[in-house]
This record gives sequence, C-alpha cells and structure tokens, in this order.
Amino acid sequence: MVRRKSDSSVFKKFFESEKSSGLVLIAFTILSLLLANSSIKHSYTEFWEYSLGGMKIEHWVNDGLMAVFFLLVGLELKREFLVGELSSLKKATLPIFSALGGMLIPAGIFVFVNLGEPTVSGFGIPMATDIAFALGALSLLGNKVPLSIKVFLTALAVIDDLGAIVVIGVFYTKTIFWLNFAIAIAIFGILLILNKLKITSLLIYVLLGIVMWYFMLHSGIHATITGVLLALAIPAFSKNTKTESPSHRLQHLLHYPVPFVILPLFALVNTAIDIGPNWDKALFSDASLGIILGLVLGKPIGIIVFTWISIRFKFADKPAGTTWSQLFGVGILGGIGFTMSIFVTILAFTDKEIINDSKFAILISSLLAGLIGYLWLKASFKDRPKSKKPQKARLKGSSN
Repeated sequence: MVRRKSDSSVFKKFFESEKSSGLVLIAFTILSLLLANSSIKHSYTEFWEYSLGGMKIEHWVNDGLMAVFFLLVGLELKREFLVGELSSLKKATLPIFSALGGMLIPAGIFVFVNLGEPTVSGFGIPMATDIAFALGALSLLGNKVPLSIKVFLTALAVIDDLGAIVVIGVFYTKTIFWLNFAIAIAIFGILLILNKLKITSLLIYVLLGIVMWYFMLHSGIHATITGVLLALAIPAFSKNTKTESPSHRLQHLLHYPVPFVILPLFALVNTAIDIGPNWDKALFSDASLGIILGLVLGKPIGIIVFTWISIRFKFADKPAGTTWSQLFGVGILGGIGFTMSIFVTILAFTDKEIINDSKFAILISSLLAGLIGYLWLKASFKDRPKSKKPQKARLKGSSN
C-alpha cells in the first residue's frame, strides 16, 4: 500500500515537472526564434554545427541528450504499466488504441497531401505528441481536470512517442551496420539477464547503457532508441522494502535535468527557424499543409475515432469521470507535436529550406492545437466544481 501511494506521488511529480517544462520550452523557443532572425543569426546557427569530440554539438543534443529524454519516457511508461493507471489490460488498451488512431490518421492525411512528391517521406512528422507542451496546456485548466484525463493524455503522448521511435527505426534508417547493431542488442540482452539475476546496481545499468548507446549510434539506427531499451532493462524492484527500486531512483534523478536542461537545449538547437518575408507562402507547401492538417485535424479525429471504437466494442473502459467532449479535447491537445515532430523532420528531409518550412509549420500547428484544445476543454470543464479534495482522493486511490 505504501509503495502504491509513492507511485501516485511520482505521477503527480511527473505532471508538475512537465507543466513547468512547458513554460520553459516556450521561453527557450521564443529566444531561439529571436536569435535566428537577428543580426547574429549566422553565428548562432553555426555554433550548433561546431564539432566537439568528433560530433557536432547539434548531434550531441539530438542523438545523445534526447536518448536520456526517451529513457525518462520509457521509465514512466514502464511504471504506469506495472503499478500505475495502466496496470490492468482494459485500462492499458484504451491509450494504445487511441495513440494508434492518433498516428495512422495524421500520417494518412500527410501521405494524401504529398502523394507523388519527394516530401511524402515526412509522413512520420504529424504522428507524435509533445508531452511537455500537451500537459502544460492541460495544467492551465487547474484542479477542474480529473486525474483520469491527465493519466490518459500522458499515456497517450508517451505511447505515440514510442510509436514514433519505432517509425524512426523502421522507416528513417538508411543503412544498417549489422555488427554494431548486433553488439548493441547483445548488450541489451546482458542488461535483461542482470535484471533476471536481480542485480540492482544502477551504476552498472547506466554504464552498460552508455556502451549500448555508442554502438547503436554507429549502427545506422537512431541512437535515441537506446533510452527506451535501457528503461525496459532497469529493475523496477528493490531487494528490500526500505529502499526504492533502481527504476524509481532514476526517475527521480531525471525529473529536473530532462525538462529544465535537455528539452530547452533541444529547443535552442532545433527551433532556430529563419522566418523569411514569404513565410505565409511556405505554409501552403505540400509538406507544410500535410503537417498542419495532420496535427490540427488528423490527431483529434484519429484519437477520438479509435477511442470510440475501443470503448464501443468493449476492448477498453472509458476513463472514469470523463465525457466524450473532454476526450475529444484531449485529442486536440494531441496535435501539439513539437519535440518529436521536429525530430522526425530532421530525419525525413535533407533540403534545408523544406526542413525550415516544416519546423515553422510544426510551431504554427502546435500553437493552434494548444489554443483550440485549451478553449475546448475549458468549455467542457465549465460546469465541473473546482475542488482540491476530490483530486487528492483520486490521487490516493489511483493505483487501486
């Protein structure tokens, strides 16, 4: 019982850190846009291309630090499936179905708009949801938001981010160096064996994880997948009831560095968007239209349709205390792509102008999705009484 209370506390802390992270990300994104369109824009963009230890600073952030981001994402998802809100099959099924719809429909819209064009390779861009911004927008609604909505949005965002990682590994891997890949997978196997042997030294897992990241980086498959694999291998148990599990300890360690250091750095590196005089025309290119329609329309449609199917045919239960209007509002917030969408853009395209225009389209789409989603949910929660006591009661019983 004590352990479960601790788990719900972890979720609350995760939500609060992402809430603050959203505000920090907005500030750093604005700063990056200002610098990229100032008199020092060339110096600013060239800085990120400076080589450090044989790799550009930009790649250290996108390939290295973002692997740590996905490590935290993997740990949170693992905890939710083991002892949290997704620990029962019916509860876990809903966000999986919803996330699937939120990936397939936007990707389909993008392909339809870009069919026959080289830009069709960007189909993965509108598939992901940015956890920090989505939860940040939700947090602005305060205590009227039931815990079930927060958990549903978090699980949905985490699952489709992991789906995006799979898409990256399958569709955006050009050449695989099989020896390096085999070594990385072998290290992952060793980590699983250590877990099976009940080895709980966090240092051992982290050190082997770094080695696994190195070989994955040189395998041709995007290195960020290492973070997810490491999260799966790190034990979620402890040798006695008085100590926290390695997984739980690592979550606590990463709660502040990821949202307040890694993601702001990612924003600085990847939102240096040059907004030229023809910015309005850039939004009507095939790639930009596919992104905007995919995120702003495809996401809520895909999420709500697949959510309805899974509940209608009794594959899953509807989140407690929610309405269909509120679930549709969550779907709208799912259109906040940002982090992963920008990430996929870098992999999908090689033309700098298309990359720049696509990033701008992602920013516009995310802004629209966040604003519309906030207003929609605000109207949906209008008649819900604002009270802290019911929220605490739910937190206490959330792991039952």
